[in-house]
Formats: sequence, C-alpha cells, structure tokens
Amino acid sequence: MGWFKKKSDPISDRASALTSEIASLEAQIKRLDEKLHPGPGQPRLRSTALPRGLTISHSVNAPAASTPTVSPDPVFEEINPERLTPRAELETTAAHYNEMGLRKYDFPALLERLRHFFHGPSTSNPKLVSYLAAGGVQGLRPLRKEKRVARNRFIGFTLFLLVILLGLFYIFRSR
Repeated sequence: MGWFKKKSDPISDRASALTSEIASLEAQIKRLDEKLHPGPGQPRLRSTALPRGLTISHSVNAPAASTPTVSPDPVFEEINPERLTPRAELETTAAHYNEMGLRKYDFPALLERLRHFFHGPSTSNPKLVSYLAAGGVQGLRPLRKEKRVARNRFIGFTLFLLVILLGLFYIFRSR
C-alpha cells in the first residue's frame, strides 16, 4: 500500500546528486592543488592596519624586524555623515499639538503604515520572483497555479463550513 509512503521529490534528489558531485570535484581540486604546491606553505596574514589589504608573509623562525614597505600617503575612506547622525523621529512643533496640549493624530501617516502593512516587504531579487510567477524554472509549478489551488481550497472549505452551519441552524430552529 502506497498510502503512508512519501513521494520522492525530483528536485531534492537532483540537488543531493549535484551536492555530492560538487564535493567530489572539490576533493579533486584539493588533490591537484596539493600536487602543484607540495609541502606546508608559510602562513599569509593580512593586516587591517595596512591600506588596501597588503599581505605579510611571516615565518616562524624569522625575526619580527621584517616589515613591508608602505606608501607614506594615508588612506581615507568616505563616510556618509547621514549614517553617523541619528535621525529625529518627527519634528515636534506647535502645529502637532491641539489647544489642550495633546498631540494631534496623523491620518496620512496611518494610511501610509496600513499601505506598507498590506503590501509587505519588497523583494531582493525581482527577476527570480518573475521567473517563479511565470513558471520559468523547470520542474516547479508557477505561483499563479499555486494561488489558484489555494483559493479554490479556501472557497470549497468555506462553502462546506457554510452548509454545515446552515444545517445546524435548521436543526436547532426546527426544534
């Protein structure tokens, strides 16, 4: 009986096959790299105090007097001043308060908050979303179909619940 068996997902099967293939390729790359560069190499350290990521090669037995040549010009990074200063929540003026000293309610801000609440966050990868919505990825059903299936389930369940409630209402009313 196939009732309690979970169907195998072809996408996850393919993903696990690709993962194992990637692992074997990485092992092969590591072996070839060890053949190319035999023996333990000197550790390469990168100082954060030096500009543009100069690397310093230190050996265990070498004296600490060997320092790299650094250009005498300092390195400056651009800093956005708006990120350093805290933003004020809202400017409070006399126009924000009524004659009794209470803060007036801001209806446009309420509408904006409601709009952001119902729209949800913006996507970080809109091209992927368009592929998923149109069914551009091979093997995946488009989101249009998923939404339609979910909508039909909801409508069917609602109608079923309505019929049961009307039946209960009819039974209690007839008594």
